[in-house]
Amino acid sequence: MNATKTDIAVASKWTYQDFSWVLSLFGTAVGAGVLFLPIKAGAGGFWPLVVLAIIAMPMIWLAHKGLARFVLSAKNPDADITDTVAEHFGSKGATIIKFAYFFAIYPIVLIYGVGITNTVDSFLVNQLGFESIPRWLLSGALIGAMTCGVIFGKDLMLKATSLMVYPLVFILLALSVFLIPEWNTSMMEITPDLSELPKTVWLAIPLIVFSFNHSPIISQFSKEQRRVHGDTAWKKTDMITGGAATMLMAFVMFFVFSVVLSLTPEQLTEAKVQNISVLSYLANIHASPFISYLGPVVAFSAIVSSYFGHFLGAHEGLVGLVKVRTSMSETKVNKISLLFIVLTTWVISIINPSILGMIESMGAPMIAAILFLMPIYAMRKVPAMAKLKTSTIAQIFTAICGVAAITSVLYGSF
Repeated sequence: MNATKTDIAVASKWTYQDFSWVLSLFGTAVGAGVLFLPIKAGAGGFWPLVVLAIIAMPMIWLAHKGLARFVLSAKNPDADITDTVAEHFGSKGATIIKFAYFFAIYPIVLIYGVGITNTVDSFLVNQLGFESIPRWLLSGALIGAMTCGVIFGKDLMLKATSLMVYPLVFILLALSVFLIPEWNTSMMEITPDLSELPKTVWLAIPLIVFSFNHSPIISQFSKEQRRVHGDTAWKKTDMITGGAATMLMAFVMFFVFSVVLSLTPEQLTEAKVQNISVLSYLANIHASPFISYLGPVVAFSAIVSSYFGHFLGAHEGLVGLVKVRTSMSETKVNKISLLFIVLTTWVISIINPSILGMIESMGAPMIAAILFLMPIYAMRKVPAMAKLKTSTIAQIFTAICGVAAITSVLYGSF
């Protein structure tokens, strides 16, 4: 690193472009996972939620900060995360990461297939008073419509979903404020069992990892900072990932606390059993038209916007994996991969497994391995990371969080 003190000082100053990147990272993280976070995070009571809120900020910032620095460690300034892995760990390492990325994204597509079906079904029955449409038909129509949007209007859909993020965040904030008169002390009245507190926090970490994850955009974000700032790019990525983490905690945790404080423990349990987002549940129990109709619309928008990006990522990842192992034409591989993802998403949506269970058992472990553990391993083993490694305390904390996310899933499986 040949950056001078002047270069570092310049990179340390905030600009409008930096704030735009904060919003992009924030928007990537805010999706359907946030709508299920209050149900799981609040299930253990109020005080475990306070502990989660305290550790979530450094956990999310240090992990994304480390991943950004990992991308910046590549010799090639245009290298993405896969290129960087290939450079540091060889072709076998790159293949492993491709598998890990696919299996980190693909389960999320399945989750959104279930989520969109349950959200629309709940809205039709509870808000519009219709009879339930057969699940196989409703899920097939919704997944088919969303997939057609990706295939035939990808550019339009990507623009539309990126624009949906900001109204979504504004509405979440408005709902958080709207619920303040509903706050009650029922969650605080639960006497915490201090011996169970670590376990409760430990088991909730996978959902925190999933809900605040914005690793998919970190690769392109880091490349752009390196293009503009060169050797001082690490300073910018540190600042911007810190700003995004701060903004996430301020908006999302306010939403989580507001929802949890407005419900009782029994209601949170009921929402989990119904397998619907917390906004759909609020719509079903509130007489206010504001929540009854806006809640499901927000939930629908969040799931749809998340589905498009993750579907594209899962499809591209599967195509990449299949292409290197077959002699089929690229067109055929594209079609088969598309068909596989659509059909499996449809089947899982009909089966209707627990969304929270899928997040914890399928989505979070792979994300934790790539986001928390891989950069720390590189800091300890890769010479190119020597000047980009974070402090020892930060490394230990990040590694512990990553291991906690994975082991809690393993524990929950038995």
